[in-house]
Amino acid sequence: MSSALTDLFPHPIVQAPMAGGVSVPRLAAAVSEAGGLGFLAAGYKTADGLYQEIKQLRSLTARPFGVNVFMPQPEYAESGAVELYANQLAGEAAWYDTELGDPDSGRDDGFEAKLAVLLDNPVRVVSFHFGVPDREVVDVLRRAGTLTLVTATTPEEARAVERAGADAVIAQGVEAGGHQGTHRDLPENDGAGLGLLSLVAQIGEAVDLPVVAAGGIMRGGQIAAVLAAGAAAAQLGTAFLATAESGAHALHKQALTNPLFARTELTRAFSGRPARALVNRFLREHGPYAPAAYPEVHHLTSPLRKAAARADDAQGMALWAGQGHRMARAMPAGDLVRVLAGELAEARAALSAGGGAR
Repeated sequence: MSSALTDLFPHPIVQAPMAGGVSVPRLAAAVSEAGGLGFLAAGYKTADGLYQEIKQLRSLTARPFGVNVFMPQPEYAESGAVELYANQLAGEAAWYDTELGDPDSGRDDGFEAKLAVLLDNPVRVVSFHFGVPDREVVDVLRRAGTLTLVTATTPEEARAVERAGADAVIAQGVEAGGHQGTHRDLPENDGAGLGLLSLVAQIGEAVDLPVVAAGGIMRGGQIAAVLAAGAAAAQLGTAFLATAESGAHALHKQALTNPLFARTELTRAFSGRPARALVNRFLREHGPYAPAAYPEVHHLTSPLRKAAARADDAQGMALWAGQGHRMARAMPAGDLVRVLAGELAEARAALSAGGGAR
């Protein structure tokens, strides 16, 4: 399926924006230079930090790239829930010889300031996570020459994306690593997400928008499968997390294929919002008790996660990963794009010949 979005890059491969220092300019540049669509992640950055990364990325490539922005979040936490969780984490703070973070250090992630940066320095694509921007935001970005994408985890959310006037929807299956992009963070929905292929098909029938499929994709054959299901492109995060240009901690990259970390779970342990991570000690011990409180829990645990990383202790880190993590390949990001494109071509040829995608 050709669209204004997919016409921007030769291969239907989008590098997922991974916040927290993973999606750095050198990674996005390598992906875009190889014919995919690289992405920066504005989450947890200041507006000036975002500006500096856009400036750096433009010095590395003239190819199109995107920026992802977190939507401001309403309050969901029950009274006292964050304080109770902080008390439970006191032993972690003592173990890592650090203080817990301030849970009230900010709710909107500097949304307006980052939007101003993106209007003053327009990029070709902006995507939104954790909700739908107002139509006025979509319209002003369109006037600046920017295409807008919004994550949806259900057909109903995709319809809201279409009503807002966005150019495309990112269908995020439950297999995806990192934070689920649900528009409303309701505890009763934890773990109730749809698998990617089913979600792509249902969203394709629900809206008249190009669909970018995201969730657990690690091979070109899987890209072929989501394209056959109706997607216009595939978004891969965990696959690029292991690349040489990724800003992920070395232990995080190694953990993807380390037999000690055999599976993933959706957890609120690190941020207060459902996010898929490799199961480690911190997740096992604290996941069952973490409240639905984002970004308060994120700010609360941030010093713990940073201290664990400094101590080279993967058991205390947020090891975000999709369900396909064991298929991660450590190679330069540009090479990975080319390998995926080759696998995609082979899978499509097999399908045309009456075989199956692999």
